[in-house]
Amino acid sequence: KLYIKKIKKDMNRLFKVTSNVSRCYSKSFKNLGVIGAGQMGNGIALVGSQNANFNVKVIDTNQETLDAAKAFNEKLLARQVKKEKITDDQATEILGRIQYSTDMETLSDSDLVVEAVSENTELKKTLFKELDRITPKDAILASNTSSISITKIAAATTRPEKVIGMHFMNPVPVMKLVEVIKGLGTDEETYKSTVELAEAMGKTTTLSRDVPGFIANRILMPYINEAIQVLYEGISTVDVVDTALVQGTNVPMGALTLADFIGLDTVLAILEVLHTQLGDSKYRPSPLLRKMVEANYLGVKNGTGFYTWKAGKKQGVNPNL
Repeated sequence: KLYIKKIKKDMNRLFKVTSNVSRCYSKSFKNLGVIGAGQMGNGIALVGSQNANFNVKVIDTNQETLDAAKAFNEKLLARQVKKEKITDDQATEILGRIQYSTDMETLSDSDLVVEAVSENTELKKTLFKELDRITPKDAILASNTSSISITKIAAATTRPEKVIGMHFMNPVPVMKLVEVIKGLGTDEETYKSTVELAEAMGKTTTLSRDVPGFIANRILMPYINEAIQVLYEGISTVDVVDTALVQGTNVPMGALTLADFIGLDTVLAILEVLHTQLGDSKYRPSPLLRKMVEANYLGVKNGTGFYTWKAGKKQGVNPNL
């Protein structure tokens, strides 16, 4: 009983500290910009509004993607209201703080912008060059990249000291971790502010050197790739590979299921960066992974990967595997 009391006391202290950080930073950091309205960007926008009370602007070139992101958040918050986690008024306030636009110029008053587009170095550099022009000179420019050099991205701007990596985990509203990555020019003030902002969003942070894959993906990607290779070599089937990992190693989901959630195109892009930058054959993408991306089997995002999916729920094994 004493142990349980201590845990409750520690948890209460933790929630109090997190709440204080959120209130403190909501005063000086009001406006959050997010580039990309996909699964990651939309999740970042939601926790920014819900947990940190930021005014959020989500930017995407595709209006349909923006509309889908808004509808997803409305549905998610409606479920939270139904479960009595939040009230109707709170849901309305959270949604009211998020705006959606195709116009990047609207980010001109941003205190922090998080880029969450696909793992393409040139695309990210182009976006950061534009953000450098549009946003206030003291704004922090963060990338959600899972493998690309922050130093390389920062070189596209005139403020490398204000550029940093904020690698959120998927799904963002659920996963607590944010990897923070300092580029060669990132200053200490930007780093400390980024950590405190992440904490205001309810996240735990880890600091990584600016190396390909950082911490999590440096370990995770070879694991997923090897599971795909086991399937490619005909050692076993999709569902059996995942069952072996879940039941045999006590992970919450199998590697092939996880790959579908991440997106097979994203897994391939990260592995290609790791293989190219580090030169180690253990990061060489499985031929089956390449074939699946070529076939547009991308996972949950488009309904077909190693499994088939509907509304984020697994339907069965891809019949073509």
